[in-house]
Amino acid sequence: MNVLSFANPSNAELLDGYYRDWKADPDSVDPTWRAFFEGFELARNGAATTTTAPPPEGAESGLRQSRVASLIYAYRDIGHTCARLDPLAESPPPQPRLALESFELSETDLDLVVDTGNYLGGGPHSLRDVIAGLRQTYCSSIGFEYLHIQDVDIRRWIQRRIEPGRASPEFSGEQKLRILRKIYQAEVFERFLHTRYAGQKRFSLEGGETLIPCLDNIIEHCGRLGLKEVVMGMAHRGRLNVLANILKKSYDFLFEEFSENYIPNTVAGDGDVKYHLGYETTVATEAGAEIEIRLASNPSHLEAVDPVVEGMARARQRIREDSERRLVVPLLIHGDAAFAGQGIVAEVLNFSQLPGYRTGGTLHIVVNNQIGFTTTPLEARSSRYCTDVAKLIEAPIFHVNGDDPLAVIYAAELALDFRHRFQRDVVIDMVCYRRHGHNEADEPMFTQPLLYQRIAKHPPISQLLLARLVEDGTLTEKHAHSLREEFQETLESALDRVKKKQEDARKTRKKFRGSTAVFQPGYSFDPVDTTATRGQLETIARGLTRVPGNFQVNPKIKRLLEARWQAFQEDQPIDWAYAESLAFGTLLAEGTPVRLSGQDSERGTFSQRHAALYDIQSYERYVPLLHLTPDQARFCVYNSTLSEAGVLGFDFGYSLEYPPMLCIWEAQFGDFVNGAQVIIDQFITSSESKWQRVSGLVMLLPHGYEGQGPEHSSARLERFLQASAEDNIQVCNLTTPAQYFHLLRRQMKRSFRKPLVIMAPKSLLRHKAAVSPWSDLHQGGFAEILADPSPPKKTRRVILCSGKVFYDLDDFRRKKKIRDTALVRVEQLYPLHSDRLKEIVSAHGDAADWVWCQEESGNMGAWPYMAPRLERLFGRPFRYAGRGPSASPAVGSLALHKQELAEFLEDAFSS
Repeated sequence: MNVLSFANPSNAELLDGYYRDWKADPDSVDPTWRAFFEGFELARNGAATTTTAPPPEGAESGLRQSRVASLIYAYRDIGHTCARLDPLAESPPPQPRLALESFELSETDLDLVVDTGNYLGGGPHSLRDVIAGLRQTYCSSIGFEYLHIQDVDIRRWIQRRIEPGRASPEFSGEQKLRILRKIYQAEVFERFLHTRYAGQKRFSLEGGETLIPCLDNIIEHCGRLGLKEVVMGMAHRGRLNVLANILKKSYDFLFEEFSENYIPNTVAGDGDVKYHLGYETTVATEAGAEIEIRLASNPSHLEAVDPVVEGMARARQRIREDSERRLVVPLLIHGDAAFAGQGIVAEVLNFSQLPGYRTGGTLHIVVNNQIGFTTTPLEARSSRYCTDVAKLIEAPIFHVNGDDPLAVIYAAELALDFRHRFQRDVVIDMVCYRRHGHNEADEPMFTQPLLYQRIAKHPPISQLLLARLVEDGTLTEKHAHSLREEFQETLESALDRVKKKQEDARKTRKKFRGSTAVFQPGYSFDPVDTTATRGQLETIARGLTRVPGNFQVNPKIKRLLEARWQAFQEDQPIDWAYAESLAFGTLLAEGTPVRLSGQDSERGTFSQRHAALYDIQSYERYVPLLHLTPDQARFCVYNSTLSEAGVLGFDFGYSLEYPPMLCIWEAQFGDFVNGAQVIIDQFITSSESKWQRVSGLVMLLPHGYEGQGPEHSSARLERFLQASAEDNIQVCNLTTPAQYFHLLRRQMKRSFRKPLVIMAPKSLLRHKAAVSPWSDLHQGGFAEILADPSPPKKTRRVILCSGKVFYDLDDFRRKKKIRDTALVRVEQLYPLHSDRLKEIVSAHGDAADWVWCQEESGNMGAWPYMAPRLERLFGRPFRYAGRGPSASPAVGSLALHKQELAEFLEDAFSS
């Protein structure tokens, strides 16, 4: 039954649940609800006995009490809908559902004394005082949204912090002066740039300057809570202001970047615009604590940085041994349109409490300009608030008027306290406005003339705050004027220094002080030792195949483990999955930690890995790679959410901050990487060039044409090769388990880090020919180019290929008894080891037919990349053998797939 007249689809089920709990045990519910249900039952039972006599006195009192309880609940539930949140609105929006009549109360009831349950400390209060307290708490400059949270303890914690009337912030005179000073810093900085660098894009914070004192106070409060580090992510709006006035990046350097003659240090890469750059610093709080702040570099794809920051924070927590996640806090600053509109926000929220990705709660601040470029909220979302997406993880949301800095800072402290107490995400929705267009050269009057007429007349935040502080005696207008002038002079002095500054070597060195730049040696093909001794391999093989005596492993997996141990004892060849485990194990034994994250990565998409075993009776989990040697490094494997962009971004961020770890992201199928293209383009392939941020992330993308249709055949090899330049990434398509073993180990043995993209196998996982002898693991190393293991005595044809198609070619050659063709495998496509390729191919210099063969379509795969390079390298064009160009990666019919395969194999050996 629905017990409240104001119930709606979002709360009716919850209220009915409370009612059922009360019926079962009255003491199990909140006293307010207990009083309400008692009154409800009295009223209902009284009404059922007679229709003529007036209700008994007890029933009338209970009914009135239930109405008051309903009113209190309603304010807690929807009071935020009529709070004074919009700085541009003349008055808050009305909310008829909070009118007295909605609860069958009237003005004549205002002086009645009622029992408030747990509100106002309980006890008797006049209805007038109850409503006044409710409006002060829920309908002032802060609108609290928290009743969507199912956890009663969390709801009560929030209520205790804000009721009765505790949502009215109280600050000392010194605190208020600090807040005003920060507002002045933010405003004067923006106006200074606007007048000195007219027309240049800076993505002004004007209208939302309260963000600066908000962040300043968060850092101060971090010190009070014992936090040591903040990892920040934000888009471009307000970024320069945050860099200058929070992270203390030198005004001299910022102004220098505005110079029309400014040229970034070309040795450090291509660079990026000033409002995308990252920064690191340490800030001392007033209490003497030192807080490290890391602002992640960010592209214009606004929310793409969110998972990267989460990964960075998780890595920093590991570095600090912060397993309780109380020393490092991630802080994300969003725009309203992006927070509501970009799906990666939901992906990041969704993994916020998952074991492999949680960071102890993120503090989200939405700088709510109430517009996205030229798009209004009515055009941008279907929900009331831009923050409604956060309800999916039951995060509390504090909506607050950006023109009330004291309220914003109160909400920020409450939010940080909440995060510290409950280790969960929390959202501050700072409702403000954007004084200019999307950028300073944009004209907003074209599309929002009425809105920008109001904005033009609206006073700055400092003026509103100053009036309050003068009224309460905190300071005088003369004192305030001197504060503003002092900061103006600071900026003028910095600009004068920049104008007079001469170019010298010292300037270049100082330019990167505090930046997130990491400089490393250039790419090299020089080999490194990736071998493992027979003894090492025995230790790892034994650990991989051993389970505790009382552990009941699945019979099929038991046979697999026994077969692997037998393979070592009898020197039988090893398959792909075994080689991977041996690579992981040897790295772990040598002190290199390994993290594997992805969709179904524990077992492996193709049931090949079994990194985690589960007892068939108790469901106890056992990870053999954690039980190899006493002093080994840590191994982590996580099944991720069914997310690409979010999880790949997280693992990329992790790899940035923890380079000593082999960090791997695995797609369920290679084409799933399509869902993460923004992370690949904006971060993985370009971060070193743009921001000098280096990563050794490994991407495993199952790839191969096996007649499974267009969706699960291609990892879009061509896209990675198209994005390859300046030695930015490594792209490999391997053919043997030993190659995979050495490649993984090489990734951690070299003096530089580059992302590694591997076209991982599917059918080759169990291909009888795709195995390697143990000797290949304790001798040799990774070979970028593999020569034909059985070269012809006289070569008429050389076929170059990469990946799985080698086995199709070799099988065709053997069955057709072709003895004049050499097969050369390009295992690493980028960077291409041209010297080694030329050396191997030149051994067949008498060949008349030179071929590139691939299984992908002609407009895909490696051919578009390799064709011009091969012609330049050998001075002659290569003939193409493969599928023709196609719009879709692969055909949907197995029969047609086999037909195409037969045709291009025949073509490869025909001339």
